[in-house]
Amino acid sequence: MQFDNTKTIFKKVLKYGSFLTLSIAVLGSITGFVAAGVPGLLGALVGSAIALIFVSLTALSVWIGGRLPLGGFYGVVLGGWLLKVVIFIAAVAILKKVDGLNGIAIFATVVASVLGSLAVDAVVVTKAKIPAVS
Repeated sequence: MQFDNTKTIFKKVLKYGSFLTLSIAVLGSITGFVAAGVPGLLGALVGSAIALIFVSLTALSVWIGGRLPLGGFYGVVLGGWLLKVVIFIAAVAILKKVDGLNGIAIFATVVASVLGSLAVDAVVVTKAKIPAVS
């Protein structure tokens, strides 16, 4: 039996998370365009880009932290979380000033991507073949 290691698990998380975000970008862009025109399309693309950055930062911080002792793991994961908070606040501040973007489309794509990435993480980890040692 071939067991998964952290490298293969996080490759799957990044691959499936990226595919999910791309799918949401396409569906969100179509829906945003139909509902709000070009601002809806652009808003969905911006929301998907933000979500892709967040999904990638989460997987990257856990993967890097997994190579460190427990204290280092918590430090890297907490640092990644704080970085995402700062990026989110900066993005909201910048995007509030940009005309031509639909805020609802941005919000909907970010929420759909975050919920979808949580599902991807759960599925990948639960289906991983990780050996149990007592």
